[in-house]
Amino acid sequence: MESLVTCNSQVIIVADPDRIKGNQAMSEALEGGCLCGAVRYRATTQPMMVGNCYCIDCRKSSGTTHCTHALVPDTAFSATGTIKFHDRPADSGNVVSRGFCPECGSAILSRNSGMPGMSFIRVSSLDDPGAVEPQMTVYASRAPAWAPLDRSKPVFDEMPEGGPQAVVADL
Repeated sequence: MESLVTCNSQVIIVADPDRIKGNQAMSEALEGGCLCGAVRYRATTQPMMVGNCYCIDCRKSSGTTHCTHALVPDTAFSATGTIKFHDRPADSGNVVSRGFCPECGSAILSRNSGMPGMSFIRVSSLDDPGAVEPQMTVYASRAPAWAPLDRSKPVFDEMPEGGPQAVVADL
């Protein structure tokens, strides 16, 4: 079953949520927080999409080879504590706002001006990162040669035509 989400006058086709983690439906909320505990959050819906990104900004903001993001509507995301944002233009020209704990620096989420109303939760900040599974990889051409890429899922050298949501719709 697919659903439609309207986002900034765009219609995005979202994959069947049962496919977010294999064929198992995720029934519980996603919860997570920062390293020091000053920020806690909860997402009350299943991710619309989960993906790995090897773009330079994701690499630098994560301190490792990539970031894994779980996309949820802002209306399903709530947090306690202060989240500070750093804004930076992406290749697309959209502004990506990366949210982190101002006390310990842990990355919590990102927002993209091209997809208003959506939060990209950093899977590394989840209490149980195994609750979700990436469906694709983007910007693989920017990954270090030694980084293992999961080729059992779609892998794109850059951002795919139509964005990740187009790929998820075809899964």
